[in-house]
Amino acid sequence: MPLDVETPPVPDLEDSVDPNEYDDAEVVGDTDYRRGQLEGLLRDGAWADAFERWSAETDVTADEWQIVLELDLLARFDFFWDDFADRVGYHAPGIPEDWKERELHPDVDSWKTVSSINAGLTEFGQTVCEVLKDEYITWESEYEAPEDLPDF
Repeated sequence: MPLDVETPPVPDLEDSVDPNEYDDAEVVGDTDYRRGQLEGLLRDGAWADAFERWSAETDVTADEWQIVLELDLLARFDFFWDDFADRVGYHAPGIPEDWKERELHPDVDSWKTVSSINAGLTEFGQTVCEVLKDEYITWESEYEAPEDLPDF
């Protein structure tokens, strides 16, 4: 069943975090992460397009979505350009494993809820990356492979 909610605001992408500090991302080489350009594309419609696509297919419930909003998880999304891989990379926020001890939210009361929210946000992040790359990004990767690579 689709998630029938309003499109949330676009997160602010900040250059303060090196993507290699995330457990779920690895960027090779020095690169311009192009966060400013990506944020502009998100504001120009990529975020809304991705949200519409994702919300039509997600398993996240309206109650779980309310938890996401109340915990302000969407503000912690990060998107960055990975020139070496010619792709948009991302870091999806989530509910931490120690959610019980931290008592983050009164409605976060089971691993099922935590898993559903975390999986849903990961899927949304991937959808945003795909929409950006397939429909909005017009630049080419500046990475050039060495000429002495073997032919396979």
